[in-house]
Amino acid sequence: MRPISLTVNGTPRELEVEPRQLLVYALREQLGLTGTNVGCDTTSCGACTVHLDGESVKSCTVLAVQADGREVTTIEGLAAENGLHPLQRAFQENHALQCGYCTPGMIMAAASLLADHPSPSEDEIRYGLEGNLCRCTGYHNIVKAVQAAASA
Repeated sequence: MRPISLTVNGTPRELEVEPRQLLVYALREQLGLTGTNVGCDTTSCGACTVHLDGESVKSCTVLAVQADGREVTTIEGLAAENGLHPLQRAFQENHALQCGYCTPGMIMAAASLLADHPSPSEDEIRYGLEGNLCRCTGYHNIVKAVQAAASA
């Protein structure tokens, strides 16, 4: 076991992790942040997307020890204290989710995209989200939701 210190959703945290433990499992199993989903463990689906020092990463390919001294934001930390994040609201209002399994990863990837490109075109949105898979919605409403959040 190895001790690590990281800031998760604005709160400093101390954990004991196995050197080979993935960040997604530390978040889910040790911190109870189950909004970050495990989908494939191979970076193919994006369900585990979080922000590491403000950058979108797939937490199934980041070792927890690599997050030592860094800042992690999960879907639970994205919302404002007084309500939903504009992307969360846009996903809800534009019916951009069905089963919801991919939704946290999609929203985290979209938040990173909008931070870098506040007014993306439809093609830029599709390109920016291409590493995140959804098997339910067909992506049309997801793109609409990101466009709505960008203009909010």
